[in-house]
Amino acid sequence: MFILLLTLLILDGLLLVTVVLLQAGQGGGLASMGGGASTDSFLGGRQAVTILTKATWWCGGIFLGLSLVLAGLSTRNALPRSILEGQIQVPTPVAPLPLNLQQAPSTTTPSPGTQAPPAAPATPPGGQN
Repeated sequence: MFILLLTLLILDGLLLVTVVLLQAGQGGGLASMGGGASTDSFLGGRQAVTILTKATWWCGGIFLGLSLVLAGLSTRNALPRSILEGQIQVPTPVAPLPLNLQQAPSTTTPSPGTQAPPAAPATPPGGQN
């Protein structure tokens, strides 16, 4: 359905461009207004409605309608997604902390029941006694 409507939109757009380019010009365009342009010269006055004018309005209306229908169809099928999707690297989980939160024994104060290592004898800086 979407492809069919999109094809119709493209064909209608090409037809619209062709019909607009086949129409006769109004004259000098904006350059013809001059200083004291009236609304008749600005809007072109009363003109005969030609087949090209009717075709332009019909093609423009069909183009607008198809564009709105295609916009509605394209948003209906799309799910909202984050712009960051696929860009964020999730870190691997680390091992959990142990539940035993006791402090490790310190080297300065021996815990009860253990012996402190023997201290080295202090020697004077001049050598032996």
